[in-house]
Amino acid sequence: MSSSFAARAVLLASSVLAVPLGAQRATPESVQSAPITDVRYEVTANRATLGARRLHVATTFGVASAAPVVLSLPAWTPGAYEISNFARQVSRFDAQQGRDSLRWDKADYDTWRVWPKGAGQVTVSFDVTADTLDNAMAWTRPDFALFNGTNVFLYPEGRSTDFTSTVVVKTEPEFLIATGMTRGTEARTFRAANYHELVDMPFFVGQFEIDSATVSGKTVRFSTYPRGSFTGAARTAAWDQIKRSIPPEVLVFGEVPWNSYDVMWITDSVGGGMSGLEHSSSHVDVSVPQGIGSEFQPRLFAHEIFHAWNVKRLRPADLVPYRYDRPQQTPWLWVSEGITDYYGDLAMVRGGVVDAPGFYALTSDKISTIAQAPPFSLEDASLNAWIEVRDGTDALYYPKGSLAGFLLDIMIRDASDNRSSLDVVMRDLYRSTYKQGRGFTGDDWWGAVRRASNGRSYDEFQRRYVDGRDPYPWAEALAVVGLRLQPDSVPRIGVGVTPQPDGGAHVSQVVSEGAAASAGMREGDVIVTVNGQPAIGVFFGNGLRTMYAGKPAGTPIAVAIRRGEQSLTLQVPLRYGAAAPRIVEDAAAPPRAVRLRDGLLHGTTTK
Repeated sequence: MSSSFAARAVLLASSVLAVPLGAQRATPESVQSAPITDVRYEVTANRATLGARRLHVATTFGVASAAPVVLSLPAWTPGAYEISNFARQVSRFDAQQGRDSLRWDKADYDTWRVWPKGAGQVTVSFDVTADTLDNAMAWTRPDFALFNGTNVFLYPEGRSTDFTSTVVVKTEPEFLIATGMTRGTEARTFRAANYHELVDMPFFVGQFEIDSATVSGKTVRFSTYPRGSFTGAARTAAWDQIKRSIPPEVLVFGEVPWNSYDVMWITDSVGGGMSGLEHSSSHVDVSVPQGIGSEFQPRLFAHEIFHAWNVKRLRPADLVPYRYDRPQQTPWLWVSEGITDYYGDLAMVRGGVVDAPGFYALTSDKISTIAQAPPFSLEDASLNAWIEVRDGTDALYYPKGSLAGFLLDIMIRDASDNRSSLDVVMRDLYRSTYKQGRGFTGDDWWGAVRRASNGRSYDEFQRRYVDGRDPYPWAEALAVVGLRLQPDSVPRIGVGVTPQPDGGAHVSQVVSEGAAASAGMREGDVIVTVNGQPAIGVFFGNGLRTMYAGKPAGTPIAVAIRRGEQSLTLQVPLRYGAAAPRIVEDAAAPPRAVRLRDGLLHGTTTK
């Protein structure tokens, strides 16, 4: 998941993942459900339920006896490394068998125990409060619903995940449905081969826009809510970014792993930023209106789509199978998330979404981010993902993991004289672990890196830069691929800001004797626009640099602000300040370094 603004094959589905769900759960009696068959879920999302900010869910299944059925709801959604306890949203729980109401109680806070009358068909129903706009949650508006399977679909405690099921969506005749789940033979009916597939397919239901295109030989759909929010040139540009990013990612692994892929986008001003959550054949993005067309938009697409390979299929053994009732800690999120972020950037430069200087700028920003953070190890940061630490390193396995991938790519190309690369490592692991029905271990990872590097040892790299806290050796590493760090200066206004839901920027700090202070800006002001551009794009992208780089100091910057009930425009003088060094190409780089650099940027190796 792209938390910085806030990513199934038959083998995994039918073998490794077919383990008892909740088998290690510490329930009061270590209960196991009686077997259930012919599982059918009905989700009602019509105007009545949506108007009440809820969904109605009915789960019907067959039983062979009066033995108790024990059903649980997940506590988290894979990719969102936090416990959400979706059972909190459940109300009006009921159980019926024919015309009879059944006795039920709770085995624990997210587990229900139902006593059938005997063999036959049982229906369990409940309402789900759907008022939380989050990629991993259920959210409704009068004409729309987003829900994840983890929010609504119960599973039998202590039983195999390898059960087929049917999903029926009951909604208004004019409402659309978007999901990656396989469609059934009847209208608005879908089917899943196992529980993991079932809960890995989010749904859009309602009035939204959807179109499709063929990319790398497979159908890609783009669904956006609300209607009219993502149209015209902005939609065309988004499609261009998607079409350019997918083919380079396919080349890394050598196959398109989905039959079709859904990009699912919600625009709303509540969240105050941009985020994405990955699934095996789709992802859900939530963005403020100003995120449409922003510099971050293509990064979000490329990152989340790469997750379809890295973490949804190729993933650490610690996450195979997914367990839905507890945190699953792993020291490998720097690979699953950080290296995904590296490949998101690579996909953009290889696909022509950004040019080489654009790629260098993205990487330079990550170097700057890590340089300003307290020293930390990648493994520790990965393990800390579940608790959102407050020591200044939360989620920094994204940028630092991305930089580790960049370093490894350089080192592999150097050791192999560009005959191999990190691409080869990812493809090797994909085939040797995921395709064999298992997750990767540390031995698998470092073994693949060594093989790609003609046997070079990475023990010191792991000790210093993954488990350790040593600063990365940028001068030495960048020289290998004909790059160097160059001192930089950037335009500065002299304020600290936080994003506002409406796209403005709240001024939380005014630097004493800075440019903004000299123009009369105060803490508590809300910056609306800078030189006519929305503040969020200026302060949370490279907008200021783009608009004013090269302009002489003292150039007036028109800054529109809100101060209470007043609307003012301040003329802030342009000033420059020292910035973190930027990556640039070394004009004196030897031919070998240029060859390695070109290979990295274009995804090529020397035969």
